[in-house]
Amino acid sequence: MSMLMRAPRECASWFWDLEDYGPPGLRSALKTAAQMSAVLRKHDLLEPANLEWSWFVPELGGAPATTRLQIMRPLDDERVAQDVEKMRPVGYPEAVGGDLLVAGAGVWLDQSGTPRREYRLVELTVSPEPFGLSAGISVFHDVWGPFDFRGNPHPEIHQHNAPRLAAALQELEELLGVAAEPGESTYFGTAVGHGVVEPEAVDGRGPDLTDQL
Repeated sequence: MSMLMRAPRECASWFWDLEDYGPPGLRSALKTAAQMSAVLRKHDLLEPANLEWSWFVPELGGAPATTRLQIMRPLDDERVAQDVEKMRPVGYPEAVGGDLLVAGAGVWLDQSGTPRREYRLVELTVSPEPFGLSAGISVFHDVWGPFDFRGNPHPEIHQHNAPRLAAALQELEELLGVAAEPGESTYFGTAVGHGVVEPEAVDGRGPDLTDQL
């Protein structure tokens, strides 16, 4: 297996309420994103390349704009915050930025242990919302579980990749000082602890999920 199928919904996600970690706001969110992405980079799970977010107008809802900024310097560099603020959509001077998505490529290991790069292998989101800082990690591929999306067992791929994700999540908990909360279950999987719930097997096979890919 050298090509990955990406699910339209996450296979697993984890969430941190960070009210006690830092104040809300853009600069605090960018600082947190820089610290968290450094952990993910250490485990070769995310090399930040782009920052994406939507704009919202207080009391009105979403503005007709989603912005993408190429990451050319550390996320906690003051110039990044200034660049974000400069990209507020024309005609919406009161617009505020929503969740910050840090996107980039990560490395997964195939059956033989060969490293392969995949864009958005792991997604990091940090929210600057005024009611409190928060962050989340999401994964969308089948390499973290014991079966692929067709239900075929792939124990080598699982063993090569799941421990790497678990180690990164554990390190993030140490960094943030709070345990991760599992996100909502989807058709494609459920988070539990630092991994993905193993689905019930029938005759040695997992569920075939390709009908919704």
